Amino acid sequence: MKVRIEGNTDNVGSAVMNKELSRKRAKSVADYLVKTYNFDPNRFIIVGNGPDKPVADNNSEEGRAANRRTEFQLLGK
Repeated sequence: MKVRIEGNTDNVGSAVMNKELSRKRAKSVADYLVKTYNFDPNRFIIVGNGPDKPVADNNSEEGRAANRRTEFQLLGK
C-alpha cells in the first residue's frame, strides 16, 4: 500500500518558498517513518501544497498554526 503525505503551510511568505517548505515538511515525516519504523521509502508519495489547502483562516495566529500541518492518505496498491 502507498501512503500519500501532503505538507501544508500558512500564507506567510512567497508562494515558491511555501511550496518548497511544505514539500520538505512532508518529506521529513516520511524520512522519520523510514528511519524509526523501517518503512520502505518507495511506499511514500510526497506532496507540497504550500498554502493552497487551508483548513483555517490565515488572518489569526491560531488559523495560521492550524494550516501548518501534514496529512496522510492511504492509497491502494
